[in-house]
Order: sequence, then C-alpha cells, then structure tokens
Amino acid sequence: MQLEQQILQLFPEHLRFKWKEAAQLEAQLMEIRLRTKQPIILSLDDSEVFLTETGHLTTQVQKAELLSAQEMEQILKHICRYSFYAYEEEMKKGYISAEGGFRVGIAGEVVLDTQGSVKNLRYISSINIRIAHEKKGAALQVLPWLYQKGKLYNTLLVSAPGCGKTTLLRDIIRLVSDGNAYAPGKTVGVVDERSEIAGCVQGVAQNDLGLRTDVLDGCPKAEGMLMLLRSMAPEVVAVDELGGHADVKALQQVLKCGCSVIATVHGEDLDSMTEKPFWKALFDQKIFDRVLFLEKENGQFKVQEIYDADGTLLAEKIPC
Repeated sequence: MQLEQQILQLFPEHLRFKWKEAAQLEAQLMEIRLRTKQPIILSLDDSEVFLTETGHLTTQVQKAELLSAQEMEQILKHICRYSFYAYEEEMKKGYISAEGGFRVGIAGEVVLDTQGSVKNLRYISSINIRIAHEKKGAALQVLPWLYQKGKLYNTLLVSAPGCGKTTLLRDIIRLVSDGNAYAPGKTVGVVDERSEIAGCVQGVAQNDLGLRTDVLDGCPKAEGMLMLLRSMAPEVVAVDELGGHADVKALQQVLKCGCSVIATVHGEDLDSMTEKPFWKALFDQKIFDRVLFLEKENGQFKVQEIYDADGTLLAEKIPC
C-alpha cells in the first residue's frame, strides 16, 4: 500500500476528505501534531504548515482549524481500532503502534497505580503521529564500509533527531537479513523497544526488515538483547537508541557470543560524543568497528563521516 493511502487510513473514513492534501505530501511529511482546541500542525522536512477546516494547507495560523475534543476522540478511537483495552499496555508507555508502521505518541492525564507507577493515560489531549518513511536502498552506498570478507562490522549510527538514523538502520537490517553483494543473508534479532524500527502491529512487522529477521517488539533493549541470545540464536543483533550502562553491558554480552551488533544513538559529531564521559568510555573500549555520523541537508539525509574503531576517518559525504 502506498504511503499516501496509509496516512489517510489513520483517520476515520468520514474525516479522510480533510487529510487528502496533507497525505499527498507523503515524502516531506514528518509529523502530524494534534492538540485539542489548538491548530493542527504538519511538520515537514524543513518547515511546518497548518490544516484548515476544508483540508487545505496554509502557513497562516489564523486560518488553521482548531481541533475539537470530539474529533480528537474519533481519531484516537479509530487508531485504537475502537478498543482502548487492546492498547492499554502501549498507552501506558505513551504511544500506540498504528498500521503502516506509524508510531503515535499520546499525552493526557496520567493514571497511577498504588505503587506510584504509570497505570494508563486518559483524557488524551495531544497526539503526535510520526510518519514512518521506509526508504529501501538507503543503505546501499554505505554497505562497502560495513563488511570485511563477509563479516559484518559492529556498527554505530549517530545523528541528531530527525536526521535518518532509524531509516538507515532499518534498511541495513533488511539488506543484512536478505543478503547482499558482500555477504549472504544472516539471521538478525531486533529489539524494537519503541516500535519504531519494525512498526509492529499485534506482533507483525509493518516495515520490511528482511526474511531472516526476528523482532522483539516493545521490549527494553538490555533485557531484549539477552532474550534474543537465549531464544533465537541471532548472528546479528540490532537496537535503536542506546541509552545507558545496562544497554552497553547487554551489548558486551552479545559480542562475547560472537554476534555482530548494529545500533544507533543520539549525537552530533565525534568531538561532541567523546567529550561526554559515558560515550568516551564506550569509544575507548572500541566496541564499534564502524561509527557513522549522519546529517540532513536540503531535506535529504546523508552519512557525513565514517570512522573506524581507532577514530580514523574512512569516508565522507555519502548520500543515502
């Protein structure tokens, strides 16, 4: 199904007329921000526009539609397939996985349990629909730097938010899993804590991660990596957004078992990363054989630099 049609299907049928013009911006559309009694905002590659009551796009906020509480409820119910109970576990983490691989962030009133932990969310007043851009072939230009004699290097992708690291990770996983010019296909285990890599709906990946890929959806990264080792015997383990010591400790255990690792992390450049004690220690351990720094330029993302484990610059400015 085309991305334009997938975007339209996020909304109840009687409201889709209003979203046709927005859906046609599929290639540029990054986020749809819905807030009760506030203008509907569409975040594009390098700008934002507002939606009018008739479904036209405008840069003038005074012409924007203010989203009613009734319409917000209708959209939310449709995304949840009219069963909030079925999505209760996801909702208490602040998001919903929608068909098409879209991740729908939510905010509202938090309901706590007797231990003070988040039990659920209610009275949802904000929705952030992140548009999943599956760009097949994005990783083809970097593959030569990721292999040595058929062995996949341990690879870290680094970028600021919105610069394509998850998109590139997704395509690397697909190409490693299916096989490519540098190596036959390998079994890949993916820990998709935030449901952004595979975009699973009821356990089934909506994005193409290749024919030899197994996904643990909604699982904490550190725990998930060890679960995959015990249960799925992966040759490669992939995770998005490493976040702390527990993740790195689990990653080291994966490496001891002979698996290759592909991971991402938020960052700007090599200097800024090595100024932070945690990441400097990680680089000093030389866990990653290849470190790729991504950036966005004129709405297109590219690999700005590739380094080896010793910090030697190997390549620059590779389009994706």
